[in-house]
Amino acid sequence: MNKYRILGPVPLFLTVQGVLWLRIVYLDTCRGGAGATLLRYVGVALCAALALYGACRGGGRLMAAALALTLAADTWLVLLDRSYLWGVCLFCGVQGLYLGKIARINGGRTLWPVRLGLSLGVLALLAALGQLDPLSGLSVVYFVNFACNAAQSWALPGERLFSLGLTLFLCCDACVGVFNRPALFPPALSAFAQTGMWLFYLPGQVLLALSGLSRSSR
Repeated sequence: MNKYRILGPVPLFLTVQGVLWLRIVYLDTCRGGAGATLLRYVGVALCAALALYGACRGGGRLMAAALALTLAADTWLVLLDRSYLWGVCLFCGVQGLYLGKIARINGGRTLWPVRLGLSLGVLALLAALGQLDPLSGLSVVYFVNFACNAAQSWALPGERLFSLGLTLFLCCDACVGVFNRPALFPPALSAFAQTGMWLFYLPGQVLLALSGLSRSSR
């Protein structure tokens, strides 16, 4: 029996997401992102809807909750483009849910000393550079835990969609960091970051939504 449920809406979901992704990448590349905001939000909303649909039919309820929280965060960060601190707080909740999934599968290993040490180290570096503020501090804690989640996910048996989805999501957030601090990076990398964000983000969310359809999803 197949591990993943090929639910009725999945082929249509993938087709619509493919069209949205191509349009978003075109607008980001050729139009500076003009007109892409609503398309981005619709793409994430469809991922949350598929995860909820799957949860109602025996899929992963945790994945549905994580994608619903992702949609809430993107309501602030993508659709409204304000209250960034609140948006990052919600994304911390998303990574907390993903850590819960990882810990259930791997026997409770969370690498908390690594997470704590890296977070404190980067926070100390930002403070020394005079770059530490509430949003930057929270973003560091979020990104360190996200990176650890992505790394740990690759050791989970039978969770390749989840792992790849997290990794693409992480690549998006790396691009966000570069985009917000362009002076710290080469111009070519900074220029790529604007397109790279959604080049990685929507495919990552699609894979995470699909991973929630697993018969063994937790």
